[in-house]
Amino acid sequence: MPQDVVKAVENIDRDLMTLRADEFSSTDYTQFSHQWVALKARAQADEDLIRWPWEPNDLEVALRRLQEEGSRTVARLTKERESVRRSAEDKIAQVESRVQMMTLQVSAIDSRLLLGQQPDEVELLMKQARARYEQGQYIQSLDASNRAAQNLTVQLAVLSNELGRYADRNRISRWQQTAKGTIIWSRVHRTSAIVINKADRVLTLYRNGQKLLSYPVRLGSNGIREKRYQEDGATPEGRYLISSKGRQGQTQSYPTLVLDYPNKEDRRRYEIERKKGQISASKAIGGQIEIHGVENDLMAQTLGCVMLDTPRMALLYGQVSKGTPVTIVGALHEQNSVAMILATLDDRKEET
Repeated sequence: MPQDVVKAVENIDRDLMTLRADEFSSTDYTQFSHQWVALKARAQADEDLIRWPWEPNDLEVALRRLQEEGSRTVARLTKERESVRRSAEDKIAQVESRVQMMTLQVSAIDSRLLLGQQPDEVELLMKQARARYEQGQYIQSLDASNRAAQNLTVQLAVLSNELGRYADRNRISRWQQTAKGTIIWSRVHRTSAIVINKADRVLTLYRNGQKLLSYPVRLGSNGIREKRYQEDGATPEGRYLISSKGRQGQTQSYPTLVLDYPNKEDRRRYEIERKKGQISASKAIGGQIEIHGVENDLMAQTLGCVMLDTPRMALLYGQVSKGTPVTIVGALHEQNSVAMILATLDDRKEET
């Protein structure tokens, strides 16, 4: 038996194992392995068999045929494996880029809490994808990246469902009318009124219907959402009044403007959702929503308050009084930051 043929087939067998042929083409690899096992057994059985030179050697013919077929399979799988490797590498880069974009945009609109554990799951999947790739397990790497991409799509759906109102023309129009009504009230009554725009994180003080000052604000940990119940971290939306002005020593975050949340509309909406089972019976409606400085950061994240830096808060405090209207709206323009971020994320989803 020509040893060069046996050695060549042994090398092909090792190459196929190195190429993970059982993953890329299990049928071809199983067929090759079965033939190779059978031919090795025949070769061992024929070791002591003496043939005349002119006698046909079916075993040698079968081995050479297996060598040719195996060589073609190795060549084909080498190309396929390289193609999958490039796909896995590209997928990792695409998904990691999308993850980075998602993280930045979600942070920009303080909507991380909406996504629960999903961002952590994506991070874990991408670690798996990278590890599998480095181990040469390109199919598994591609699978982990694809699952991460699917998770990102689910996250976008969650954001769109929860924050889609920021891109809703009818909702924005109602917010615009609400804010306009507050400004007109200020002009008619020749006094102060406040409008807070959640999407743009801006508080504007009007006096006699004219803009007097405008300050950037921060919201609670879940402030971009509309408040529904106690400790949801959301900031309420609607028309409110300053019910009291916290004096030094009375509150932890002096100076403080306390709003009359919940108002009648908040209570009505809360009761409807309770009856529908959309809010648990154990959840109270909450209260103690304030406009205050930054010292009480933890409370703001729990209660959904509106925060200014303390020097500006001190200036605002001196410009308003008990009973001053405070209108909180989601957005005042269609091209607001939340709507634009949702549109950007939606465009990027097609890339993966």
